[in-house]
Amino acid sequence: PGCLLLQFLSYLAACDRLLKQGYEEGQVEEAMEMFQYSEKKAAEFLHLLTQFNDMGFQQNEIKEVLLLCGNQKEKALEELVMK
Repeated sequence: PGCLLLQFLSYLAACDRLLKQGYEEGQVEEAMEMFQYSEKKAAEFLHLLTQFNDMGFQQNEIKEVLLLCGNQKEKALEELVMK
């Protein structure tokens, strides 16, 4: 049981750090789940999601492409431009 508590506290701390970077709570939770609670991968995803969103791409398309491309920026951008 103690191990689960530590995992949960670690998850909350990671979410808190991402929220402090200005990401929305729902997006943070979704990203953490998509990347099996890897803060590093979730942060990369959220950063790229924001960048591509600012470029005018649709959020649902961005999410799909980032997942398929494993957060590889250039590859994802190529895919988005081709859509």
